[in-house]
Amino acid sequence: MSARPPIVHPGPAARERHALAWAAAVPLDFTLARGEAAETGLARAVAAAGCDSACVEISGGRFDPFGYVLPAASPDGDHAAWYSATVAPEGGVTIDRATAVVGRRDGAGFVHCHGLWRDAAGRPALGHMLPPESFAAEDVHVRGVGLSGALFESRHDPETNFKLFAAETALSGETRDRSALAVTLRPNQDISWAMEAICRDAGIGRASILGIGSLNGARFESGLEMESYASEFLITGGRLEETPDGARVRLDIAVVDMDGAIFHGRLVRGQNPVCVTAELVVLSELAVALSHAD
Repeated sequence: MSARPPIVHPGPAARERHALAWAAAVPLDFTLARGEAAETGLARAVAAAGCDSACVEISGGRFDPFGYVLPAASPDGDHAAWYSATVAPEGGVTIDRATAVVGRRDGAGFVHCHGLWRDAAGRPALGHMLPPESFAAEDVHVRGVGLSGALFESRHDPETNFKLFAAETALSGETRDRSALAVTLRPNQDISWAMEAICRDAGIGRASILGIGSLNGARFESGLEMESYASEFLITGGRLEETPDGARVRLDIAVVDMDGAIFHGRLVRGQNPVCVTAELVVLSELAVALSHAD
């Protein structure tokens, strides 16, 4: 277990500490049209590809208007953490890198997105994008992996009192192609150890790991530490690798704390508990090759 004190959420802890669903991995490569809201465009493209959900990356492209929030302390006892007031930079932003999990909420497309961007003056920031309030100011290229057979479905979570994505088998049914695994993690478990156990039980030995989430503090192999109990992160490089001691997860992330400070690095295994949630996609070696094919 992590040495970090557990974060106390308002509801009873769920017995199951993760959810998962198998999927066929579908390479995605599309464009958000100028003037299109990020949530509308991402949900449209994923549905057009015949996928139930997706994890995609935006690298480059300008959005204006654009809105985002930072992690913040909760103003009451209804949640263990909350969000800052909306930040809407004048002149919009240019995306450096953003990861979006595309799923469903209340019967419609829904997007959860964390990313790095720069405002019109070139100042960097990392945060939780507000996809319905963020519009492409030019055609924006998007690549990633669609999931057929697995769905990230947003539901009320009694433990945290948030509406959170849960990985579920889609209504289209379980797929025989198990090239991808959709995973959601609950609070107070080390993200690396949890993923190693899940992959071991699923028979996965080598894979790429994509996704976003929140951590209660962060410890990096470089010795850097982030103390904030609430944060927002995106994986910038995630691998499950075979070692002499068994399969090990290596996660490089970018993360922001409640003061807006940005941290980068590789996480120390066993020292990085989930704060509220983590939404992850595990891709087999075959799926990784497909997702990078021209």
